[in-house]
Amino acid sequence: MTARLYDAAMLTPLENLPMWRAESGAAAPRRVVAADDTTSADTAYRLACEGTGLLWQGDFHNARQLLQALARRTERKPKKSKKADTDVTPVQAFNLHRQALGQRARILAMVIVPLNGDYSIPLRRAPDLKPACTEAWGPATGEACMVSLRELLGVVGAHEWRKKGVEIAALGDAPNNRIYPHYGVFSPVRGEYVDLVANTPIKDKSLAFDIGVGTGVLSAVLAKRGVQHIVATDQDPRALACARENLQRLQRIDKVALVQTDLFPEGQAPLVVCNPPWVPARPSSPIEHAVYDEGSRMLRGFLSGLREHLAPNGEGWLILSDLAEHLGLRTREELLCWISEAGLLLLGRHDIKPRHGKASDETDPLHAARAKEVTSLWRLGSAA
Repeated sequence: MTARLYDAAMLTPLENLPMWRAESGAAAPRRVVAADDTTSADTAYRLACEGTGLLWQGDFHNARQLLQALARRTERKPKKSKKADTDVTPVQAFNLHRQALGQRARILAMVIVPLNGDYSIPLRRAPDLKPACTEAWGPATGEACMVSLRELLGVVGAHEWRKKGVEIAALGDAPNNRIYPHYGVFSPVRGEYVDLVANTPIKDKSLAFDIGVGTGVLSAVLAKRGVQHIVATDQDPRALACARENLQRLQRIDKVALVQTDLFPEGQAPLVVCNPPWVPARPSSPIEHAVYDEGSRMLRGFLSGLREHLAPNGEGWLILSDLAEHLGLRTREELLCWISEAGLLLLGRHDIKPRHGKASDETDPLHAARAKEVTSLWRLGSAA
């Protein structure tokens, strides 16, 4: 998203300021002031909390240090409420956690850096981030812009992930077992769901549908397991490009047809696999669509359309965490009801406990729910 940066007090655009760029769709700050190496962290924090953007004109590395100082201030523990923690429901804890994360993100987004039309940064000691910006945003247009330093560092982080890749044990031995996520495509760092797909028996390996292909990791696992042909779908062009690159690198692209569509391709398959977002909440940025599924839209769409796309005696594999149940955002009864209403039967279920660090981090605000989390592969078939 691009928009003119302006100072609300002037009520007119500041003609000397370039366009505002925000992949998340966040609006430009209503007021922008100049900031440099002489700006104290306390002053910057006060302005940022007020919603004032800080247009950086000093040393690039000092801007990064300022951002870190602001981050430390956002992490300060608030005074304890008189209400005991035990009185907070899981849903309230989740909403408070997301609210805190959103406020933190808004504050940190107030540190703004300029970019030239070729993605160079006109600041002292600024690194060359042209390759990272080109990967994330496409070729430079020649028009200068402004971007949140936090978002720019996210672009750099995505560039590093794309260079390094994520090792996937289910794809074989290193070094030929890596998935390279693109900017805006969720990285397969939660390996337990991949293990479920890698270890569940497949009855018919002639054809499979992979609904919501993402990086292509599940298509690659299915191909490695001997599935002869896979039709993989996604709505996001970035995800399809990422999946294509990964499958080509793994020499599996000859077994996979990539289709841009919402949920199902045409026809039927003996195996239909879907790993939808696990938490029914509203995403606040494009990358969060891989985690949050408002109103369980994708989950319910998959269940309601599965029977029509299952070949006779076929199986639908739904990979889903029960974290939403422990947070009070969805009940097991609701899920079972949706399965039944879709004309589906539960053929079996395979469970696995999470291995990520937050599952054992007692300081995490959602630790009580995460400690109980189980990820399951639900094997579904058509009811008679």
